[in-house]
Amino acid sequence: MSLLWYTVVIDCHDNAAQARWWAQTLGWKVGYEDDDEVVIAPPDATEDPVETLEEWRLQRQELVFVRVEEGKTLKNRLHLDLAPHTTQDRDGEIASLLDRGAALAEVGQPDDVTWTVLTDPEGNEFCVLSARDR
Repeated sequence: MSLLWYTVVIDCHDNAAQARWWAQTLGWKVGYEDDDEVVIAPPDATEDPVETLEEWRLQRQELVFVRVEEGKTLKNRLHLDLAPHTTQDRDGEIASLLDRGAALAEVGQPDDVTWTVLTDPEGNEFCVLSARDR
């Protein structure tokens, strides 16, 4: 037996703003929204039913942003890694993220790592990896 990794849920105070920030960052779309949660999905995501297990296993994950009252107090134990393609300007992508509200973060990484640790507008850590072609 195996299950599909369906979503990653991110707690936040302003779920609508966070969802839109991440949708813009990933080039995704808002797929569902109410006061308590906002779901973002890849641009090719569909709401059509999936008939077979084989098709089901090919479905891409979504991110769900849920409103919570408590604030973030510790470093995340789970984070997203983003990677530019080798044809993209990695430093330019990081500058764009910083311009839109991300911040550089120090989580104990050595100086010679090939990734950059950032936080989103609510302080959740994520990394921008070195450029990749797969």
